[in-house]
Amino acid sequence: MKKQLATALTLGCLAMLPFGAYADEVKDAAKSHAKADYDATKASADAEYKAAKEKCDSLSGNEKDVCRKDAKAKHETTISQAKANKTGSTAQAKADSQTREAEYKAAKERCDALSGNDKDACVADAKLKFHM
Repeated sequence: MKKQLATALTLGCLAMLPFGAYADEVKDAAKSHAKADYDATKASADAEYKAAKEKCDSLSGNEKDVCRKDAKAKHETTISQAKANKTGSTAQAKADSQTREAEYKAAKERCDALSGNDKDACVADAKLKFHM
């Protein structure tokens, strides 16, 4: 009886070996797919950022600065979200932080069009909104 049990366990373990290799192949395929998604998203974000910056060139003064900050914020947000999706949930907090920081910089740039108390209030609101 012990011999039969040992044989059954051995055969069971041997039968599981191909499934372990298959699981590794699935993991590798998933990583490859995640990298391909990241690369495609990054290329698209880079192209959109370049086009947005070119649109900003027709503007001047603070409007141009705000336009560029908005374009950069959108680009950084897209890239950080793509990185988080590629590497998993542990990167999500970092992506959220980078998004807040980029959006805060854009909001702060909008405040430059104001002066005095209005500007101070605008910057204070931006700090509160984006937790800076």
